[in-house]
Amino acid sequence: MPIAEDPEPRPDRGGEPGGSDPSGTGAKDPFADLVLDEEFVRGAAVKEQSGRTRMLSARWKHTPPVDPGGRRSVNDGPAPKRRFGRKPKPPAFDAWGNLRPRGSRWRTPLFVALTVAVLLAALNIDGLRNWYTSRFGSSAAHTPVPTVAPETARPTTAPPKADEQQPTVAHPWAGSPAEGWPNGAEAFVLPEAQATGVFTTAQVASQLQSVKDYLIAANLDPAVVAGGRPDAALALLERQDQDGAKAALEHPSKENDPTNWFSRFDPRDAIPVVDTVKVQGRMTYEGDGDKGVLIHTDFSFVYALRPGPEAAKRAGSPQPTTHAPQPTKPAAPQGGGTARPVGLVERTDDVAGDTWTTRTIVRRVDTFRFYDPGRYQVQPKKVVYAKSQTDPANSACDVYDGFFHPQFDQFAPVRQDTPGSRPTGPAIDPYDRSKDVEQTEGCGTISRN
Repeated sequence: MPIAEDPEPRPDRGGEPGGSDPSGTGAKDPFADLVLDEEFVRGAAVKEQSGRTRMLSARWKHTPPVDPGGRRSVNDGPAPKRRFGRKPKPPAFDAWGNLRPRGSRWRTPLFVALTVAVLLAALNIDGLRNWYTSRFGSSAAHTPVPTVAPETARPTTAPPKADEQQPTVAHPWAGSPAEGWPNGAEAFVLPEAQATGVFTTAQVASQLQSVKDYLIAANLDPAVVAGGRPDAALALLERQDQDGAKAALEHPSKENDPTNWFSRFDPRDAIPVVDTVKVQGRMTYEGDGDKGVLIHTDFSFVYALRPGPEAAKRAGSPQPTTHAPQPTKPAAPQGGGTARPVGLVERTDDVAGDTWTTRTIVRRVDTFRFYDPGRYQVQPKKVVYAKSQTDPANSACDVYDGFFHPQFDQFAPVRQDTPGSRPTGPAIDPYDRSKDVEQTEGCGTISRN
């Protein structure tokens, strides 16, 4: 049997069985082993932009968008955090599409309310002023007066001027140098006692204390200052002086005025703001040349007062006044007397709670004598007037009813051009203690209150 011959070898189709070369060049296909997963297929999809997006993108290349209020531009970045989580209000537009300014709803009512308030205040200036001073004082910043110690010698000058302020119930001493003066009995510093005349050191000390007790009872006792009867002070007087003071209280007159003995205010006219009385002065003593003792006192008492319920109707003086000083000790009564009629005033309502106050300053320069009991029939430890001068400031002149009558700034009496209606005396500084009490005739004025 003949043996078959091998056929001729075929051309290589890729070097691998089953390979193919579409190009016929004999190179291997690079994508033959590539596997495409589902994620790649989804990412390769092409999305066409909408027509509005293409239109806005073309427009914003030349004119960037502007925030009309309440909206944010695409170029503004992340929105800031709101502190209280409140959403901004959307912009408001009027009927013509114009942006309406915010806050226009409350501005008009506010302007109307402010206009009404200004008109009411203009119609009631006094009421507005009282309201302001009752809450904030007469000035924005009240500057206290420096504290002054009790006098040890006669001052050489008057106290410095204080800032002018309207005193009120809250600040009754504002604008007065007395604000820094001692309170009440703190001003009565007794001198060191020494044996004098026939009296021992202990007896002189007791006499000084008796005078102090009398001054307190006659000028500082709240009940007496408020118009009460000064029974405690009367009990400290020697019998003759006690009888004279009682007669003055029962029948006050120009010749025998109780205010020469005691500091008293009619509660219908003036009411003390506080129980505290500002006091400044000194006390000295010496022998009387007859084996007795003379005690000299010179004190100024400052009273803060508010109007009583009848203050408007009873306002008597056209301006702050001071009595003519009384140079001698109180005399025996010479008949009764009453206050003369007073002028008209602008206000007649009950103002007991008014916030404006005033001050009355009473300077008393007295000499008390303690006689030698071996030569005179006297009551031991009883106070005897040897000489007395009383100089009140801011009290109505020619009124002798047993009370001081201060004038208040809120009651401006209608001036009447009648003889004696205007003060005729010189102006006096009631706080100037460097001078003696001036002996003048008629009714003067005070330079400060």
